[in-house]
Amino acid sequence: MPPRLYLDLHILQSVPPSNLNRDDAGTPKHALFGGARRARVSSQAWKRATRKAWAQEQPKADHATRTKRIASLLADTLKESEDLSDTDAARLATALLAPLGITPSQKKEEETAYLLFFGHRQLQGIAQLVQGRGKELLQFDDADLAKELADLKVDEELMQSHPLEVALFGRMVANRAALNVDASVQVAHALSTHAVETEFDYYTAVDDENERGETGAGMIGTVEFNSSTLYRYATVNIPHLHSNLGGTSATQQATAEAVEGFTTAFVKSMPTGHQNSFAHRTLPHLVIAALRTDQPINLVSAFEKPLHTRTGAAEKSAELLAGEAQAIKETWGSAPERVFATYSPMSEGPTRALTEAFGTSTSFPQLTSGLRESTLTWLRDGTL
Repeated sequence: MPPRLYLDLHILQSVPPSNLNRDDAGTPKHALFGGARRARVSSQAWKRATRKAWAQEQPKADHATRTKRIASLLADTLKESEDLSDTDAARLATALLAPLGITPSQKKEEETAYLLFFGHRQLQGIAQLVQGRGKELLQFDDADLAKELADLKVDEELMQSHPLEVALFGRMVANRAALNVDASVQVAHALSTHAVETEFDYYTAVDDENERGETGAGMIGTVEFNSSTLYRYATVNIPHLHSNLGGTSATQQATAEAVEGFTTAFVKSMPTGHQNSFAHRTLPHLVIAALRTDQPINLVSAFEKPLHTRTGAAEKSAELLAGEAQAIKETWGSAPERVFATYSPMSEGPTRALTEAFGTSTSFPQLTSGLRESTLTWLRDGTL
């Protein structure tokens, strides 16, 4: 089996007037690239949207959560499983988590100092370490209780049976490196293929209960927005994902399904900033899924020179992306092992360029099922 296999996802997606991801002043995030101001959506925003989209399709028991409230969640679990009072469950939960050395918040006792990312099944695993012994253990004073729990492998429960979200996006625990999980996915900041300008929507709200012919608005304000055609990119280290999910022959199918699930969630997800104001949900014009055994390659250089057009940016952006992929193949001798493509009908020139670079278009369900089968074949046989 080749030691490396990466999935590169390249997406072109047009978004109407919107404010998907704003900064601390409420302005849509942007970046300078190629000397031009571009619309930008941060990787964090799209990763969260992806996580939420994936979770909607999975049983709650398979979900992960990123929270400062692991102690209170564990206490709730212990209260139910061990039939404890709120106070006793909180005491036992605190004692169970103490060996992890996770620093409590200085502001709120019931919270940790930072967010911890873990799965619901992992929390259940910690609770099961004391299954049936809860009331017995609470008879000890704090010092003896700590000794009784010292040999329990609480950290091991957080390092096995990772939910897909943790296996994909990783986990960092600043003062407990043993709990770190290296991410198997990298997500780039989405950038517009062209320059953008921020615009302002001036809005008013009328008081429906105005009486005696009163005029004027009950509230006025502004919201900033832009519109753009975005290039989105993510890459998945498939062997590392397999390792995070257990790394055995028994987890090969789960890894292949994870690749399919991540691809679906990443492609179809959308950050929700000001969603009620703009109803900005769209689907991409183009999705390219490339399996590579050399290295991940972000094709954003196709748009280093900002696109200028008055007749729409999607088709020209697709043509530039295809040209960049061909140039990398010819200049560096670097080509994917397999490519799956889904793109909307386009004019003759862009369609020809896309076909030459990525092959003919298939439906998106065919793309994701092809990825799943190719991943499974590679994990089992070492071939694509």
